[in-house]
Amino acid sequence: MPAFVIAQIEVTDPDGYAEYAKGVPATIEQYGGRYIARGGTIDRLEGEGPANRIAIVQFPSVEQARRWYESAEYRPLRAIRQANSRGVITLTEGLTTQV
Repeated sequence: MPAFVIAQIEVTDPDGYAEYAKGVPATIEQYGGRYIARGGTIDRLEGEGPANRIAIVQFPSVEQARRWYESAEYRPLRAIRQANSRGVITLTEGLTTQV
């Protein structure tokens, strides 16, 4: 079953965050992930959130998404993201059948 990592990020240091943005796509691809959305215009329809940047990444499974998130390749990039932004990262399962 597919899984999605949804990142709602407020970038606090664009220069520092640029290193993260440059390095993370290769790690996602290495673990079978692909971007569904990344860094486009946000049109908030409801509520308040910390995000001025949203990314949605699809992985083949929850297990594969966790492998990526906890991987040696992603760990140093995660530290860069955390130092240069704040936000919420969520992992959710996709649908198993059409609704």
